[in-house]
Amino acid sequence: MTFEVIKPGLLTTIQDLGRPGYFHLGIPEGGAMDRAAMRIANMLVGNPEDAAGLEAVFMGPELKFNHDALVAVGGAEMPVFVDGEEHGCWESFPVKAGQTLKFGYLKTGARIYIAIAGGIDTPPALGSRSTYPIGALGGFEGRALAAGDTVPVGKPSANAKPRKLDQSLLAELPKPVELRVLPGLYWHRLTEASQKQFFADEWKVAPEADRMGYRFRGGKPMEFVEREQPFGAGSDPSNIVDGCYSYGSIQIPGGTEPIVLHRDAVSGGGYFTVGAIISADMDLIGQLQPNTPVKFVEVDMAEALDARRARTARLEKIRSALT
Repeated sequence: MTFEVIKPGLLTTIQDLGRPGYFHLGIPEGGAMDRAAMRIANMLVGNPEDAAGLEAVFMGPELKFNHDALVAVGGAEMPVFVDGEEHGCWESFPVKAGQTLKFGYLKTGARIYIAIAGGIDTPPALGSRSTYPIGALGGFEGRALAAGDTVPVGKPSANAKPRKLDQSLLAELPKPVELRVLPGLYWHRLTEASQKQFFADEWKVAPEADRMGYRFRGGKPMEFVEREQPFGAGSDPSNIVDGCYSYGSIQIPGGTEPIVLHRDAVSGGGYFTVGAIISADMDLIGQLQPNTPVKFVEVDMAEALDARRARTARLEKIRSALT
């Protein structure tokens, strides 16, 4: 069972929930930028939640199916068409052999997730089918999809049937967007005034936003506590002797534009990190368009864990509704 890529869209890659366990070797976890959307799309077609599907950014692909399939689309809001007949997001629908799946213009969000009953069946690499383009790992020959590719699909489960999600179960996008931050190891390198300013300012998503990281601009430059730079750290006060980066870490190179490290980010380097976006908000970042206004909000560990529990409970409620 296969489908053919007629048009790949702007950037369409095969993704699942990633390949944990290799970060110490410099290989990021990767996987879907919006993990909840990927999970839900898989639920809608009766797949395991970690099955591989497609992640498309800003523009959907055009796919011709060579077999009957059950398909679901989640994530960003983008009209879905099968041979001209429109279907909704957050629901699964049949596609007959020979029919073509197309998409309209993006309305909200940034990334859609396309799940197909049976899951995409390309060879796994280090336990995952997720595409890591920089390392030419996983996905379809280690790269984004291109016109003419024929992509294999696995056998659907007996649980594959049309479903529709009650969208009231989804979290609403806050306006303005708030990203909760747990201050971290090098927070003390900022002056007290800059620490307050970081949270007081309104930032905007910069055009330089991809799977490696999201850059933000518009706030005031940071000021650093004066110190004698340690040997090997370089002359810029935002430099350190190389350290490890956690997932969601926030760098501020030169003290000007924060960068939130995302799914395909490097595991270490010579910029200090002021903290990290909490795990409950990382999916949200993957749906932010350039120029979206953002406020960073300080939280403590207890609040971060509460947010994670709330996110887990919401996903469990969706899981119960669909299965």
